[in-house]
Formats: sequence, structure tokens, C-alpha cells
Amino acid sequence: MRGEDLEPTGQLLGTVLAVQANFYRVQLDLRDEEDKETISLTPSLPHSLTPSLLLCTRRTRLKKIGQQVTVGDRVVVEEPDWAGGRGAISEVLPRRSELDRPAIANVDRILLVFAVADPPLEPYQLSRFLLKAESTGLDVVLCLNKSDLISSKQQREISDRLASWGYEPLFVSVNKSINLNQIATSLQEKITVIAGPSGVGKSSLINALIPNANLRVGEISGKLARGRHTTRHVELFELPGGGLLADTPGFNQPDLDISPEELATLFPEARQRLAVESCRFSDCLHKDEPECVVRGDWERYQHYLDFLEEVIERQTHLHQQADPESTVKMKTKGKGQTKYEPKLESKKYRRISRKTQLQELQQLYQETDE
Repeated sequence: MRGEDLEPTGQLLGTVLAVQANFYRVQLDLRDEEDKETISLTPSLPHSLTPSLLLCTRRTRLKKIGQQVTVGDRVVVEEPDWAGGRGAISEVLPRRSELDRPAIANVDRILLVFAVADPPLEPYQLSRFLLKAESTGLDVVLCLNKSDLISSKQQREISDRLASWGYEPLFVSVNKSINLNQIATSLQEKITVIAGPSGVGKSSLINALIPNANLRVGEISGKLARGRHTTRHVELFELPGGGLLADTPGFNQPDLDISPEELATLFPEARQRLAVESCRFSDCLHKDEPECVVRGDWERYQHYLDFLEEVIERQTHLHQQADPESTVKMKTKGKGQTKYEPKLESKKYRRISRKTQLQELQQLYQETDE
């Protein structure tokens, strides 16, 4: 933070590291970006006693205008109570990027973590996570943990396979401390979101990169061969070499809330084909249209078709959901899959009450007597 950014009123700049209930943990800017010399935040306290973290509330004015404060936000803090470690957020600076799930602002890249064993690497699940990461428009770094559990030959096979997808994975092992320094170097001076399915070692990786994080590590479920959910909320951790790393709640099946027309652009293989030649139709969905340059013999094309069907069903459901006379309903099946089925008319299949039946019988008797 530059010295001229400090206002006479005691306003400070900082980054929101965590949000819990109605409180925000804010890391204050303590160093000048050019000379790296510590700036005195207040003349009443020496540098050694000036806290770098404040527990803040949000000004009522921000609540009235509907301004939300999320993890990663750059904020203005005023009226700091240094002794109590408290402050108040009075302004949220413009965001350069924003994610909704998880809710986090100003992210520079996504570190996607998967395991090559225990649990085994699932190509279809990996494709889903890669699509979700690609849809953010951020840089994607693919990290494959537990590389010590497979042979060098298996690593080469996986690497060659993912290269055909358009990715260069980084093989690491948290347990054996393999390539951790390479990851730490790549994350410096950036805000990075770490994502991936449960049980692949995300929390262990963060603990290795940031020893004072002390995240709870989950075990692998023997029945499902999946990890148990351990992270409960989004939080930014400061990396020793600079930069911030966000841990996110674990989930197994991220939603593909994208349009059918956008789907192909999230596959590097399809982007490469479209960069050479365009399809005949501008609205081509690359399914069975004539003269389609995307359709063809590439490994993840079947993944594309499966995801296309899913996003089309999702889009149809969203449109019909807005229609009160919608005739379909969403039903969740195994492995996180969703299907849309016809919705039964409740009135048509509702059982007739006994009172109504007696009334109808009485009316029938009266008609018979007459």
C-alpha cells in the first residue's frame, strides 16, 4: 500500500480472508509495494504492536445498498480499534474477477488437485472439474497428487493422455514432499483457489505449503473410495513466499451451469479444431450437424456429448421452471447425475376423500329413487 493511500481519517486498505456470520477477518496492507518498508498504520502504536489482522463488521450503509462482502474482496477499513483488534468495512473496491461457487473475489488462477491413486483417477470426473474450471475464464493449473503410489511408466501414460486433452499436469506427492517447491513458486503474488474432489489431498497440500494453516485432514471412505468432506467454509491463507491460497468446501459433482453453445469452447481439443476451421453453421452444437469440424475421433468427444445432453436438460428445466405450468421435474440419481422426468398432475391422481365418496353415493341414491 502506498503512503498516499492512507487517509487522515484513519482509513486503511486490506483483503478479506474469511467471512463468518456477520464478521469479516481482514488482512491489512502493511508494506509499501515499491520499497517494502513497513508503513506506520497509526502513530499511537509502534510497528511491532500494530496488528495485521482485524475482525471487522460491515457498515449499515453497505447493507442498505445491498453491497455484499466476500472472501478476496479489497476493502476500505475505518475506525480501527487496535487494542481490541476490531474495525468496520466502509467500502468494497471494484473486483477484477468473481466466482459464485465458491463465493470469492479477485482470483487469479485455479489450482485443480486430483489424486492418481487412493482414490483412483476418474477421467469423466476430471473432465467435469476441468470444464467448471475453464468456465471461470481463469488460468487452470492441474496438480496430480499421490504420484509416489504409481510407477514412472504410469506417470508417463497419464501425462501423455492429458497432453492430448490440452493439459500439462504437475505430479506431486504431499506425503513424500515431491515437487512442492515448484507449486509454491508458481503461486507467489497471486490469489489462487484450490479445488477438486474430496479425499485427493487438498487440505494436506495446504498444510504442507502453509504449516500454520492446520487444516483438518479427512480419511478415504472405504465403501465409496472417496474422501470425506473436511472443509466447511472458504478461507484465504497467506503463503510464506507471498500470495494467498483459498481452500474451498469439497464437492464431488460441480454443476455445469453453462450454455450448450459455450460447452465446446471449454474443451482445448475442440478449441484447437475451431481455430483452424469453422463449422458450417454458426449455432452448431457439434452433435450431428453436417460439415462439423469438432465432431470426430478424439478421446473426450463422448464426454462432450454426455455433458451437452446434461446442459441442454438443465437449460430446458430452467426455462420450464419459470413457467408455472411446467410439466417436468428434476430427479437426482446415483453418482451425482440428474434427470428430468414428467411431472404428475397432483389433482388428477389425488385419492378421493371418504366424505366426497359418501356425498356422491347419496346423490346417486337420490337420482335412483327419482
